[in-house]
Amino acid sequence: MPQIQLTPAQRKAHRSDAHHLDPVVHIGNDGLTAAVRKETDAALKAHGLIKIRVLNDDRAAREAMLVTLADELDAAPIQHIGKLLVLWRPVAEKAKAVDEDRMPGPKDVKVLKFSKRGGQRPEVKVVRVLGNQRLTPGGQIKRAKVRKKSVKKTQG
Repeated sequence: MPQIQLTPAQRKAHRSDAHHLDPVVHIGNDGLTAAVRKETDAALKAHGLIKIRVLNDDRAAREAMLVTLADELDAAPIQHIGKLLVLWRPVAEKAKAVDEDRMPGPKDVKVLKFSKRGGQRPEVKVVRVLGNQRLTPGGQIKRAKVRKKSVKKTQG
């Protein structure tokens, strides 16, 4: 899989986003193993933008690791500074299951009842409003009226 190509402006934005991140993957003296690739892939799926710390003193080896990881995991190399590597891959959107029959759930609403005298605090009451209810401006709960069904449709 080829690595993602980014414009310099996009790379700069990702570098600034990665500044405060801590490394989530550490590569030891064994180098790029299958376990390291698997953990890097899992971190990219979860976060999208990750830092990797390499415990190797060879700069050329670290550069090769960055390019290899970017190629194998279909990611974009963002930065290589010191012993830190930064990779980015867009996070896949999770598909939400749409349930057409679902009704609105209960909501907890705070109702403020002000006193007739101005100097007192308002009375705060938490009311649970169900899906078939509504809250009036006076703070009362009203149930939804049952819709009348057609006489002709029920007979036929």
